[in-house]
Amino acid sequence: MTTTNTHMTGMARLNLAKAAPKVFRALVGFDTAAREGLDPALVELIQIRASHLNHCAYCLHMHTNDARKAGETEDRLHMVPVWREARHFFTEQEQAALALTEAVTLVADGGVPDEVYREAAAHFDEQELAHVLSLILTINTWNRVALATAKVAGTDERR
Repeated sequence: MTTTNTHMTGMARLNLAKAAPKVFRALVGFDTAAREGLDPALVELIQIRASHLNHCAYCLHMHTNDARKAGETEDRLHMVPVWREARHFFTEQEQAALALTEAVTLVADGGVPDEVYREAAAHFDEQELAHVLSLILTINTWNRVALATAKVAGTDERR
């Protein structure tokens, strides 16, 4: 069994799960803990938005499929990248989570504005907010793992 993925340039990339299994299991545990108590549809919306912003086709493909399996509609999935222009598709809580997802994902562009944080804190209790923030951190980590190791969209390796 190989420990590499082959990038489109032909350069072999490592398989993190095989090359560093303890690290990979820790990430899976972090991800599992972050999701705890959150609405599965909200979990997928957050993961989809971060994956859009990070240009992670592998994770975007995986999480749009997971969202469909969880009952998410095509209309809402199509509106995630433009949620501000299509607010009526999303609850106020979802909008607050999407705004926080964008701010944390693009943190180098100006931090997490107080207004974005305040809005999220108004829609989630402290424990929920901690889990939403943790989920944003985990999907950003997964996006970076997938991009750095050249994961190919459509090849969900969880199976």
